[in-house]
Amino acid sequence: MREPSRRVVVTGLGAITALGHDAEQFWAALVAGTPGVRRVQRFDPSPFASQVGAEVLDWDAAQHMDPKEARRNDRYTHFGFVAAKQAVADSGLVMDGEDRDRVGVMIGSGIGGMYTYESQLAVLAERGPRRVSPFTIPSLIGNMCSGMVAIEYGVRGPNFGLVSACATGSHAIGEAMHTIQRGDADVMIAGGSEAAITPFAYATFCAMKAMSEHNDEPARASRPFDRARDGFVMGEGAGILVLESLEHAQARGARIYCEVAGYAASCDAFHITQPDPEGRGLLLAMSRAIEKAGLAPSDIDYINAHGTSTPYNDKFETLAIKKLFGAHAQQLAVSSTKSMTGHLLGAAGGIESVISVKTIQTGTIAPTINLDEPDLPDCDLDYVPHTARAKTVRAVLSNNLGFGGQNAALVFKAV
Repeated sequence: MREPSRRVVVTGLGAITALGHDAEQFWAALVAGTPGVRRVQRFDPSPFASQVGAEVLDWDAAQHMDPKEARRNDRYTHFGFVAAKQAVADSGLVMDGEDRDRVGVMIGSGIGGMYTYESQLAVLAERGPRRVSPFTIPSLIGNMCSGMVAIEYGVRGPNFGLVSACATGSHAIGEAMHTIQRGDADVMIAGGSEAAITPFAYATFCAMKAMSEHNDEPARASRPFDRARDGFVMGEGAGILVLESLEHAQARGARIYCEVAGYAASCDAFHITQPDPEGRGLLLAMSRAIEKAGLAPSDIDYINAHGTSTPYNDKFETLAIKKLFGAHAQQLAVSSTKSMTGHLLGAAGGIESVISVKTIQTGTIAPTINLDEPDLPDCDLDYVPHTARAKTVRAVLSNNLGFGGQNAALVFKAV
């Protein structure tokens, strides 16, 4: 007879975004409705159709990690590594006292070391193959952040990087939850990290007509569910959780934020970039995640939506929510925090999981800013426009979708 799955809880949070370099600073700015989107500063954006982004400014990785290791690793690894250290410190875990074979790391990235890729291609073109850095491959591959965190703490449990485009961070947290549930680890450090505000990334996404061209008002460029939305705004950073089995957390007297109660993954099997216009794949992921959490749709108090500010996503995600929740959809609070953070691609699910946890902890729902004219009748839910809202929240659903038709849904609930 199969043993029941172990319950999994959140005990630590780490976050680096355009709104702040740690989880508390980030959360305070988010609930204040602070826009993190500006004109891009890391390179001259003038040649690009989209010239705005949610950059992490005033950031020096060498202040947070060994300067030599900082030089050898990509910006995406810097973000994930430092956010992981924040989360571990927040959890109160002392690795010297842990069975390090029972601690694992799953930090995903949708793109990986884009800065390294671009800079070393330029070296190859301008100076020849002998001048390419020997650290290029380990710096650009998408599993290196997980490896660096494991090396830092000497933990030998399950360790890899996931890739599922913009669903990556949510998939990483969900698969880490499963790892604990089936008994392969007691502790998992999980989430997503991304640093794709680069010329090549902008050129490619602009070629797809995927990014906002509201360059005259950067702070208002990301406007999910609004009639004037015209594409996503690139963000960067990392969001990391420390997950533990409930028994492990209780045994060491840990502060428990909430439970990761449900997770599901699905595929639209429809198109490489466009979501299913019937919302079938997302509906499947949401319904399965809620069921696995032991809840009914009516038990969900808040949805942190994928809400990318693209014409297709916001319309079809709203449709999927209405199909699943029925009349309860009109009672739900639904917001897109990408209106402030931009879209962090593979890190979106990590950051939005931090937001989901803080929502339960604080009883505050972060708003959707820039929502001046909802795109009726397609976008007709309560998107918590402009201003944060105080509300007792017992259960949160977090959605993330990715190119390739990949969907991930996570359910967090109060313990």
